[in-house]
Amino acid sequence: MKQYLNPNETVLILVDIQNDFCHEEGACSKMGRDVTGAQEIIPQVELLMENAREINIPIVFIQMTQDEHTISDAWTNRPRPAGYTDPLDICKKGSWGTEFYKVSPREEDIIVEKHRYSGFIGTDLDMILRNLNCKSIILTGVATNVCVESTARDGFMLDYHVTVVKDASAGYIPALHEATFANIQNNFGMALETTEIINYWSKLKSMV
Repeated sequence: MKQYLNPNETVLILVDIQNDFCHEEGACSKMGRDVTGAQEIIPQVELLMENAREINIPIVFIQMTQDEHTISDAWTNRPRPAGYTDPLDICKKGSWGTEFYKVSPREEDIIVEKHRYSGFIGTDLDMILRNLNCKSIILTGVATNVCVESTARDGFMLDYHVTVVKDASAGYIPALHEATFANIQNNFGMALETTEIINYWSKLKSMV
């Protein structure tokens, strides 16, 4: 577990915890998706943030945005739920929907803006992590089987140790949400509960 959770080499990443994905008045809710799970992960995310700050683990907020310059034909025509018509219906740059949901970055935190599912595609995330001497990433956020898993897969392909936090990640389809954890554990890294991570860090603090 040391390779995955070593505070000196780890970054905590929050993926797309934004109004359009989590709020009951956000775009996903209006399209008929149940955002209850996305709202219920907030206490675990906050607990991880609190404990990460105590041991100086950097925190990165991934923020999905869209504008007319980031929309392609493939992106516009990807499979979407009923009610989706315009790609800018979700996370239009500068809109309320792009704002973070019940979590707020501090001055020392890092915000990475993305335009696709993965936090690594078309962003500076990899460069930022390497400049932080990061070897391991801990992922939380929404949706488990889409943006969280896409970021986890790309992180592994870039040679990071990957941990997805099961009770700090949320999806809209339970079966796919759970399948991600099995997929991660079988192929890409670790899937842990918040308490497992915090307990490991607590043991390290007690040894200092």
